[in-house]
Amino acid sequence: MALNIISNYAANVAHRNLSASDEMATRSLSKLSSGTRVVSARDDAASMAIGARLNATTQALKTATVNVGQANSMLQIADGGMATIDDVLVRMKTLAVQASSGNLSDTERGFLNDEFVQLRDEIDRIASSTNFNGIQLLGDGGDVAINLTPATNNEALTPAFGFDRFAITDNNYWAQDVAADGVDDNGLEIRINEGSGEQVIMTVLTAIDGSIERTQSIDITDFAATGGSRSIAAGENTVLNFDELGLSITVNTNFSDTVDYVRAGTAGSNDFGFGSVNTDFMGTGVDTSAGQLFFMEEDSGQQLSDTIEFQVGGGNTANDRLSINLSAVDSAVLGSSGIGQETLEDLGANAINTAAGAQNAVEVVTRAIDDLQRARAAIGTSQNRLDFAAQNLASTQENTESARSTLLDLDVAAEMTAFTSKQILVQSGVAMLAQANQMPQNLLRLLQG
Repeated sequence: MALNIISNYAANVAHRNLSASDEMATRSLSKLSSGTRVVSARDDAASMAIGARLNATTQALKTATVNVGQANSMLQIADGGMATIDDVLVRMKTLAVQASSGNLSDTERGFLNDEFVQLRDEIDRIASSTNFNGIQLLGDGGDVAINLTPATNNEALTPAFGFDRFAITDNNYWAQDVAADGVDDNGLEIRINEGSGEQVIMTVLTAIDGSIERTQSIDITDFAATGGSRSIAAGENTVLNFDELGLSITVNTNFSDTVDYVRAGTAGSNDFGFGSVNTDFMGTGVDTSAGQLFFMEEDSGQQLSDTIEFQVGGGNTANDRLSINLSAVDSAVLGSSGIGQETLEDLGANAINTAAGAQNAVEVVTRAIDDLQRARAAIGTSQNRLDFAAQNLASTQENTESARSTLLDLDVAAEMTAFTSKQILVQSGVAMLAQANQMPQNLLRLLQG
């Protein structure tokens, strides 16, 4: 038998086996520390790929569950607002029934009418202010503004012409545009005309969806710079309220001069706005042939959405989304029953001033209550559906996590046994390597003998 002192073959073999045993022990320790049997693709590439997809699905389902919870919260807010409106409608019907009785005088009916009208305004306030994270739930409630746009000769209305500010006081009215381009085609026309004698009348016509909706006229004769009982001094302004139009106009001292100009009959009938060409206003020609001087800005997405979609699944299919329909429940809608009948808004400012008007109001409010209940029923239906969606998500998430666990989770007992075995091999390998490293030294001592 030959002895090889230079290479120490036995030590090399021991070192190789020790390295292999140490690597297996390290991999076993990684599995024990992670709790999974597939630490890397080398362990089981197919199982690792499936497990990654299952894990992604689980996380998506958890997020979808959060979405469902938020949707339910949103609908709860909507239902709470509707419940309050329901109480208001019950009170309005009580007032209308009371005013219908012949034992009341017109004065007493006037008292009841004041409360009736105020309650109708409260319905609009609730509808416009009920929102969830900026999403309108019961009606339009955005900030709608008016801008002045130059005419073809770039002569737009400015404070120099007497107008300082235009403000929207009824967002529900101005934001009811149904065109696809938002509220851009909403507008108004202002006319300042010479009346009988030296009387001056300001008429404002409002347009929603491009058609005339409302008109209101007020006497502005007293605002004349000379002789007017409410003339506007330099540096001052006043507010003209067009409550029927949901609009207020702030005018300055130059407006007084305008009234004087018209009252003097210099130009006869003087108006400005859309629909006229080369209209005289304060002696300056303003060409409006290209369109209206006033237009509505967009309301920053504060209009009521017909449908809201919620992601309730982890995919990108129709089955992964749930649509919820929202219905307006303000005075402009309640009472119509969806077939164009008279609404609460149509009852006007003198809704129950007379017995006949009160009797009609009873019918309208009754329809309004029915309309509200249909809207609440739709909300309740969506809430029940969301509850079932949440249950399904919880079940699917549980089953997905179970499948991933079956595929990837480690058998700790078996792996601990394997790790212990590998540790013994490592320890034995260390001892054998030490013994092998001693063999050349023993041989040299024998030869030197």
